[in-house]
Amino acid sequence: MRVKRARSGYNRAMSDAIQVLYEDNHLLVVNKPAGLATMGVGPDEPSLWRRACGYIKAQRQKPGNVYLGVVSRVDAAVTGVVVFARTSKAAARLSEQFREAEVGKVYWAIVERPPDPASGACTDWLIKDEFLRKMVVVAPNVPLAQEARLSYRTLSRLPPGTIPGAAQATVVEVRLETGRKHQIRVQLAARGWHVVGDAKYNARTRFSRGIALHARKLTLTHPVRRTPLEVVAPPPSYWPPPGDWR
Repeated sequence: MRVKRARSGYNRAMSDAIQVLYEDNHLLVVNKPAGLATMGVGPDEPSLWRRACGYIKAQRQKPGNVYLGVVSRVDAAVTGVVVFARTSKAAARLSEQFREAEVGKVYWAIVERPPDPASGACTDWLIKDEFLRKMVVVAPNVPLAQEARLSYRTLSRLPPGTIPGAAQATVVEVRLETGRKHQIRVQLAARGWHVVGDAKYNARTRFSRGIALHARKLTLTHPVRRTPLEVVAPPPSYWPPPGDWR
């Protein structure tokens, strides 16, 4: 079955507020910038959800409140694909897809040194350390620990000097099999492959904005049409251009 690939691009009128990757009467898919929470902030703080509601209200000239269900999210420091549902029916069906691990999730990460081996799979058990306020890897028998699984492959070694302070910076593609909090960040860091800019998980190098982790692609089933939908988000302009990878 042919997968419908959504085209990326800016809506000119809202280019400073939101980058729309895909839109119809049931879905709104956007490319989240770094430093912006998806939701869950104070009433006077900006969030991606508030910007997306403002976009729909302006584009569709809707009076009153706009319904927009959050069915996926990424950390504030992370960029890339985020999906909103424009109806409660779409929200319920998409939430079930995410819950049942039926959504394909691909990320790009720039790590401080190349993974060894260059490709493989990682399985760990994670739990939140309330004192450190971050996720940590623990033994499988620790109460409340959750299994975390991902696979990865090395895409490119970046030329020295591309990331100041990270002479061995490497671009890695990650496919998530589970969706645990900070999963990619903690699992890669546990192996010494720290995501550039991620000081929370002991990275030593800075990144120009946020951290060098990007939600590159989501593949899901359209909640109404029941057809495959693939949405791809271009990395931010301050990332090394893919043409410079080697």
